Amino acid sequence: MYTLSREELTTRNLVKISVLGAIGMILMFFDLSVGFAPPFLKLDISDMPGLIGAFAMGPMAGVIIQFLKNILSLLIEGTATGGVGELSNFIVGSVFVYSAGFIYYKKKDYLHAVIGLGIGIVLMTLVASLSNYFIVFPLYSKVMIPLDKIVEMAASVNTFVVDYKTLILYAVVPFNLLKGLVVSAVTLLLYKRVSPILHKY
Repeated sequence: MYTLSREELTTRNLVKISVLGAIGMILMFFDLSVGFAPPFLKLDISDMPGLIGAFAMGPMAGVIIQFLKNILSLLIEGTATGGVGELSNFIVGSVFVYSAGFIYYKKKDYLHAVIGLGIGIVLMTLVASLSNYFIVFPLYSKVMIPLDKIVEMAASVNTFVVDYKTLILYAVVPFNLLKGLVVSAVTLLLYKRVSPILHKY
């Protein structure tokens, strides 16, 4: 497992991590619903700062950025999901940025960035499916909305959803694939532009 080295835990890097975490939190405000998933699944690009941090400073930096992003969101905006949404965002986002950052950090070129992002999307989608099925939706149903109502909400916008399993298969899986592709595309467009700034300071 990759951990931050003493060299990487410099004051400068901690400042960069903090700034990227704050940017991630701000980006969480700019979200939108997708037509095939229940309305509480919102698409945003708030994982992008975590990916940039993982590429520039190592995969654990990306995980810390994801943690800060969600903590800041809880402190500033509060929660509409009893903290369950933030927990899910952290788990899934951390898998994404860690796996993508780990592969890219081994060899820093465009090919490994694309490979890392691709593997990150697959792993994120797998973990999102399992965590939502066994942990997140059951918790959400206890603190917010009963599970059958969640299925009904999804079924009202997606005719392929008829039960809990199809909710995961036809709503959660495509949602995370779409989110991963969008965030990856934005990261690839921005990283080379902002990485000189991150490495300079």
